[in-house]
Amino acid sequence: MSLSMYQASVPVFIRALNNLAAILEKAAAHCEAKKIDPAALLGFRLYPDMFHFTKQVQVACDHAKNGAARLAGVEAPELGGGEQSFAELIERIKKTIAYLQTFKPEQIDGSETREVVLKRGETVTTYKGQDFLLNRALPNLFFHITTAYDILRHNGLELGKKDYLGR
Repeated sequence: MSLSMYQASVPVFIRALNNLAAILEKAAAHCEAKKIDPAALLGFRLYPDMFHFTKQVQVACDHAKNGAARLAGVEAPELGGGEQSFAELIERIKKTIAYLQTFKPEQIDGSETREVVLKRGETVTTYKGQDFLLNRALPNLFFHITTAYDILRHNGLELGKKDYLGR
């Protein structure tokens, strides 16, 4: 039995984002219990040239949302921006998951060879669907989720592999 493009994308995106939302709920509870201003974590970066925590979460959502849309050959909607709290970030994650749940397997299955064109400024990069999923969408999603996780761990939040992978 082979793995379909849908199975390798949408359910993986949803699971990762659900786990991220649970991590954010822990972060909000941690701030409340320890009397920490949430802004200290939301604006934290691991290094000056890296995105801050809030941006890591936003970009993770965008990679999941845009990844599924590009594989399906549709335009992704704008689902957020300007989030300034854990609650607002969790809401963005929930909106992203709700959008991902609208995709049907038949929209994405067979997209292995679909052309996916990414434009960033004047740079245009073209991928085949499978290459885009395996070498762009999934790695970027996990990079930004991992970086968000690392920011929280660095700042004392008690998280473990079970939080990252889900239970």
